[in-house]
Amino acid sequence: MSVTLSKSNTTTAAASDDSAMQSLFERLALAAGRKVMEVFHAGCEVGSKADASPVTEADRESERIILEGLRAAYPSIACVAEEEAAGGILPVDLGEAFFLVDPLDGTKEFINRSGDFTVNIALVRNGVPEIGVVYAPMSRRFFSASPAGAQSLVLDATDGITGRDDISARVGSPPLTIVASRSHRTPETDRFIQSVEAGEIVSVGSSLKFCLLACGEADLYPRFGRTMEWDTAAGDAVLRAAGGSTVTLDGAPLAYGKRNQAHDSDFANPYFISRGA
Repeated sequence: MSVTLSKSNTTTAAASDDSAMQSLFERLALAAGRKVMEVFHAGCEVGSKADASPVTEADRESERIILEGLRAAYPSIACVAEEEAAGGILPVDLGEAFFLVDPLDGTKEFINRSGDFTVNIALVRNGVPEIGVVYAPMSRRFFSASPAGAQSLVLDATDGITGRDDISARVGSPPLTIVASRSHRTPETDRFIQSVEAGEIVSVGSSLKFCLLACGEADLYPRFGRTMEWDTAAGDAVLRAAGGSTVTLDGAPLAYGKRNQAHDSDFANPYFISRGA
């Protein structure tokens, strides 16, 4: 006997699958965040990768926790993770959907004892970041998103999720609040800021910049500096689910899964501008 699923049943099943994946992302981010804070309080040595960027035990241990969890639950979905990529470990085929992981975005902030570092996990489908979580374990700000919408999560003292508040990007009106990188500010960024009617400039590290737009606390995030897809995917997923957008300088949506680029390495992003609604 054959069974034909209606469109509504198929949609419901897809939403249920997304919800299960989102819940796993949240659990893994919390577990990784606890490990990151253990290392933060204990202290650790700082190493350097081939591109001279810093790396710590917190980066490696956070990534291990996340990848073990993702691969156990979804063995057929490819994973692209920052520290594995730095070691030359990348999937041959991404498929239509793959994971992007930045286990500790804002390593410089972590080293400098600032609280702006985050744990980031995202699912990309057909070039679009659709499910993502961004967790800042120092401030305990936690953002989660799927095609169903974006939320700010409330945590108790034992990392239990006790509340979920729906968030949405705001329609910006002058004077605009602009978020900019704390560690990677460039002359191009400054020129862009001078070209718009800015009322306030907020310097924030890591993927929290996307999340401030997503929850209506800021209006624009111009990025005229190098980023990689794992730096942006989770925060971008939250922003898009909240009604915002991230576009390249030619106005096209920022795409993910970029390989064999003529003028840059695999998974490198072009300059982009993120906006609220």
